[in-house]
Amino acid sequence: MEKTIKRNIPVVGLGCAACVARVQNRLKEVEGVKEASVSLASNLAQVEYDPAVVQVEGLQKAVQEAGYDLVITGMSDGEAVLGEPEGAAEPPEEDPEEEALREAERLRERACRRLKRDMWLSVIIGAAVMLLSFGFVDFKGKGLTLLLLSAVSVFWCGRRFLQGAIRQLRHGRANMDTLVALSTTVSWLFSTVNLAFPSLWTSRGLSSGLYFDSSAMIVAFILVGRVLEERAKNGTTEAIRKLTELQPVRVRARVGDVIKVKPGQRIPVDGVVVDGSSYVDESLLTGEPLAVFKGAGDAVYTGTMNQKGSFRVRVAKTGSDTMLSSIIRMVRDAQGSRSRVQDLVDKVAAVFVPVILVVALAAFCWWTFSGGGLAKGLLTMVSVLVIACPCSLGLATPTALIAGIGKGAGMGILIKDADSLQVAGKVDTVVLDKTGTLTAGKPSVVGQHWYEPAAKSLLKAMELQSEHPLAEAIVATLAEVEPVSVEQFMAIPGSGAEAVYQGERLFVGNHAPQPSEEAERWLAEGKTVVWFSDERRLLAVYAFEDELNASAAQAVVAMKALGLRCYMLTGDSVQSARLVAGKAGVDGVTAGVLPGDKLQFIKDLQSSGHKVAMVGDGINDSAALAQADLSVAMGGGSDIAMDAAMVTLVSSDLARVPQLIELSRKTVRIIRENLLWAFLYKVLAVPAAAGVFGFSLSPMVAAACMALSSVC
Repeated sequence: MEKTIKRNIPVVGLGCAACVARVQNRLKEVEGVKEASVSLASNLAQVEYDPAVVQVEGLQKAVQEAGYDLVITGMSDGEAVLGEPEGAAEPPEEDPEEEALREAERLRERACRRLKRDMWLSVIIGAAVMLLSFGFVDFKGKGLTLLLLSAVSVFWCGRRFLQGAIRQLRHGRANMDTLVALSTTVSWLFSTVNLAFPSLWTSRGLSSGLYFDSSAMIVAFILVGRVLEERAKNGTTEAIRKLTELQPVRVRARVGDVIKVKPGQRIPVDGVVVDGSSYVDESLLTGEPLAVFKGAGDAVYTGTMNQKGSFRVRVAKTGSDTMLSSIIRMVRDAQGSRSRVQDLVDKVAAVFVPVILVVALAAFCWWTFSGGGLAKGLLTMVSVLVIACPCSLGLATPTALIAGIGKGAGMGILIKDADSLQVAGKVDTVVLDKTGTLTAGKPSVVGQHWYEPAAKSLLKAMELQSEHPLAEAIVATLAEVEPVSVEQFMAIPGSGAEAVYQGERLFVGNHAPQPSEEAERWLAEGKTVVWFSDERRLLAVYAFEDELNASAAQAVVAMKALGLRCYMLTGDSVQSARLVAGKAGVDGVTAGVLPGDKLQFIKDLQSSGHKVAMVGDGINDSAALAQADLSVAMGGGSDIAMDAAMVTLVSSDLARVPQLIELSRKTVRIIRENLLWAFLYKVLAVPAAAGVFGFSLSPMVAAACMALSSVC
């Protein structure tokens, strides 16, 4: 059976949207690669592949053949999933991506330092060339000085463009580097020929102009734009860096060990407090500003900050298995994913450079042979090449998405991919589960009546195997009871559970096998009732109350203010459901539903033309979550629900749902503005540079426009 792994691999050499499309298509062509996406904003390739068919070295070779490179330091396909089995002798190894990502970050920082040095040098040279060109008309040796200064700018400060263009030429390709290299070298060579052989023009009664200022200023403007782009891209990945900085120094601890956490220390493992107590700051994981009290039995997480108290923790997870590591991987995967609109942009970018080369050549021919002369033709061609750089197209969508996903992570909203973020803004209806979503998910027993007290050991045996919140509450009431051994335990989502003891089948859940005065009274009061029975008689009934989530009512108000309709679905009784729905203020409630009914409810809303978000936390919600246009899982819920969901709320705070919708709408609006600007700029700028509107843009102005378009 095919087993694929997904990795985020740093890419070296990306310069524009055309580069992104080229690397992505090359990766998709590799046998064994199921899916690949490349982001210009994060310089990451997200690749899902079968390690039995192709390994990471093979991916690197394919990318190198396209003229780029991958950073694979420390990566190995020997094992797809790292972790530490309980009782292992050593702590788990580091995530195999981390070393490569750190190496890529070192390379990026080094490249940024070089870029800034070259930028400042090019700006100084550009200013000097401009002063010499226009300030000292009779300066002796001015032409040679201009040639030498501009040569340093073009061939040293701008060497990355020349190197990139040559590399692409070897592969029969063209990209942004090609446009910049052509424009700067053409204007520099033309000026050099004019300086060396002025008689070529003076003999014909023409002036031999020098355009060294154009070539020098083009390099300066583009490098300034590059530095600003890097700063913008750096800002979009701030969330990842903040999360990574939370990772404490690793400790030599195994699962099951007990370690002490001192005041002011970052907690180094995921675990459960054994003894002691303190307040813990979990804000960068959950987005909650207030510290949370932690005592015996409470879970604590790697990277959270202990405050003044001290406590001991029994280790549950370490290294790459911790919640923090999982969140970092999830955010990085989401930021490396692509939206559907980006595919259209990349298709445009893939043919954009060749089209611009043709347009530039056509502009050159037109102006040269229509009376403008060779100088006019060359300058127009240079302006077209410079102003058309497709950087803004490549950055328009991913920068906004990465920033939005990162912003969500900082608020405790983990978004699975770019499409999930975009879909959230289209939602007009929200369907909410009750227990663990609208309510706190920690119900307490407020009444119990036993018809057969001898069966307590049977009920405890069953509930010890259940993950339902009600089961935990029941077990707490049976603390002094010794459980027996039951067989064939099976959870029935939406109904309860069943098991077999000495050949007799036992049932616990929301099915009433026979009337019960106590149960009827509790139901009339709006309480949740659970029946425990065998095949012949009712053994016990329990009544529960679950407090409404502190933020539930405010969250529903906020969702309605955004124009959303809110419904509640629950397998609970009608009376209990109506009580909770009234407190929460939802628009409608449907009670007594099974998982299949929840699924059908979502389908019915969708068939009426609604875009539906489902918010839930349990196994019984997983089918509805999978069907919904947007699926949101509460972080304290089941792993199955979170796996099925497009968004996970770390803090299980329902107020994050309207925040998610707002974040999505703002992000989508910015993407539209970015794309509108990028395409409008191209549509207007290229004809303007070509002289279609009756005026010409100098190469320097074209370079400034190009740099500003990417930054905007």
